[in-house]
Amino acid sequence: MLNKFHIADSVEFMKTNIENNYIDLTVTSPPYDDLREYNGFKFDYKTMLEQLYRVTKVGGIVVWVVGDKTYKGSESGTSFKQALYAMEIGFNLHDTMIYEKSNSIPLNHNRYEQTFEYMFILSKDKPKTFNAIMVDCKYAGTTNKPTFRHKADGILTPSNTPQPIKKQKIKDNIWRYVVGANKSTKDKIAYKHPAIFPDLLAQDHILSWSNEGDIVFDPMCGSGTVCKMAKLNNRNYIGIDMSKEYINDICIPRIKEIESIIKFI
Repeated sequence: MLNKFHIADSVEFMKTNIENNYIDLTVTSPPYDDLREYNGFKFDYKTMLEQLYRVTKVGGIVVWVVGDKTYKGSESGTSFKQALYAMEIGFNLHDTMIYEKSNSIPLNHNRYEQTFEYMFILSKDKPKTFNAIMVDCKYAGTTNKPTFRHKADGILTPSNTPQPIKKQKIKDNIWRYVVGANKSTKDKIAYKHPAIFPDLLAQDHILSWSNEGDIVFDPMCGSGTVCKMAKLNNRNYIGIDMSKEYINDICIPRIKEIESIIKFI
């Protein structure tokens, strides 16, 4: 089962093949409402989330990347319903992150451009792993200014001691990626799938919420991005999709190319 792709109904596969408290990290992106057709598959987020809760280890994480369709002038709100249901069955909503597309395609409508999707970080109890991604501080090496407050007698006094600004800080929870042809990934074959997300998005979550040797799962693996990046970062992976075309024509060729590269490093 490990380090393989499986053509199956993900919920049924989990029920019959994956034991309780087995998966360290899931990174997945469910179908957004009915915006795309996946071989006639009707997505039931409730049973999917229930099974993900069961198979996730205590301290494990599910990264749920999702957006909403707009119908008759209103966003569906399905993303929020899914996050709230996850909490209802036991997940903690550890963080609500944003996946921002730096170069999204402009649309003609009477609202501001839609450039982001939600990334709900669902944890089973307190997360056991957090390897924070660090970024450089813009004003590193300088000293921050003191803040002041009025005492009871009305005298303005410093409330803190100025400190040198550190070289790095933890990255914020809005993650920005350039998307599109030859930007989301260099793997041309991946674009046979209608809805891929960037290699770097998958990698950043894998590095943040798992360690080497952990099991990374994608129950709707599509173009295989999560499994590819798990392999590249020395994690085990399990990928499931109902589409044999996606598995055979995209996922397997992508992972074979990665395996051949690793072999010669």
